[in-house]
Amino acid sequence: MSAPHPIPLKERKLANGLRLITVLDRTTPTATVNLWYHVGSKDERVGRTGFAHLFEHLMFQGSANVSKAEHLSLIESVGGSANATTWLDRTNYFATVPAEWVELILWMEADRLGTLLDALDQANLDNQRDVVKNEKRSSYDNQPYGTAYLELFALAYPKGHPYHHPTIGSMEDLDAASLEDVRNFFATWYAPNNAVLTVVGDIDEGEIAAAVERLFGGIAANSALPSHPDLTITTSLGGEIRKTVKDKVPDPRIHLAYRAPILSSPDLPALEIACQILAGGRGSRLTRRLVRQEQVAQDVGLSVLPFIGGASLVVGSATLRPGADATTLETLFLEELRGLGERGPTPTEMERARALIESEELALRSDPETIADQIGMYATLLNDPERINRDLAIYQGVDAVAVQRVAKQYLADDRVILWYEPAEVS
Repeated sequence: MSAPHPIPLKERKLANGLRLITVLDRTTPTATVNLWYHVGSKDERVGRTGFAHLFEHLMFQGSANVSKAEHLSLIESVGGSANATTWLDRTNYFATVPAEWVELILWMEADRLGTLLDALDQANLDNQRDVVKNEKRSSYDNQPYGTAYLELFALAYPKGHPYHHPTIGSMEDLDAASLEDVRNFFATWYAPNNAVLTVVGDIDEGEIAAAVERLFGGIAANSALPSHPDLTITTSLGGEIRKTVKDKVPDPRIHLAYRAPILSSPDLPALEIACQILAGGRGSRLTRRLVRQEQVAQDVGLSVLPFIGGASLVVGSATLRPGADATTLETLFLEELRGLGERGPTPTEMERARALIESEELALRSDPETIADQIGMYATLLNDPERINRDLAIYQGVDAVAVQRVAKQYLADDRVILWYEPAEVS
């Protein structure tokens, strides 16, 4: 395909450090607001984990001029939608509304950034602490294979590393947290000079800039914004690390993890293409071999979780087909990973991978929400919002030699193998 037209980014920076990025997009009469804060679970200190995720909840519990639960109800009342996510490196809040209501979103985001602590009391904290505990029970503890990422991260990163503990945090740490602890976390990290605000849609960019200046400009920067923790990893896994978990799961399942290059590494796109060749759809190597030919797996997956420091992860999984042999499934899975490093991809596989990437790029450019999120990610984590306009060329520039090299280098013997097995019913 010919190179798509660049996404027209306009960036401004307020005196308090807030970065505003706007994109005019007339394809639909809507506007998306996406606010990234450069704080995630990696920024929590030992004994006080789970705070980053806790604020994903607390930010919807009211501020000086928005009452508890009113944030979402106001957005829904104008036909919009909103949500938030927390991860190791960041927290983000996003909403899409009919374009004429975009200033409502900006006003509410500014209000909770500037005045959330006015509404944060012990009752709010206790209530949301209980919500997080229920979320952990439903999404992790009582979900088949729900603890897989918790286990993989704990095994793939050394104890004490900022990526070692789960984003949802320790329930004991949350129980031990005082209101002052929680308020200090917000005051430290929720600052305009630690945020990127992206607005994409059917907007007047001048009016957006004026509104953001008016609504956010008076919020003070944190002049003592701390550095992020050291993410350096000095030792390898030292070979294969294995663990078996007996749990209430319907079938045995294997999970794998390999350390991978960080988000800014030129090796990462090649590794992502390698994962696509191995597990991207019905024509991929792992699906063809494990699911269709040998029929030892019900499903299979392999993908990259990119992080900004230390090491990213390649994670994979396959659920054992009833009656199949677990050792055979593991052997064949590892054999396919090793085979890509030994023999490289075929021309047909590279052509298919490039076609899928081009299709994904076109889909991205048709979705203002995805555009806003990608821009926020690149601005926050790489200080490079224009990276969104180079992505396709970067992936198209990956050749078969690079795919083979990264597969051989990263999908090697240093790995975590985690098996889930059904617990015996007493």
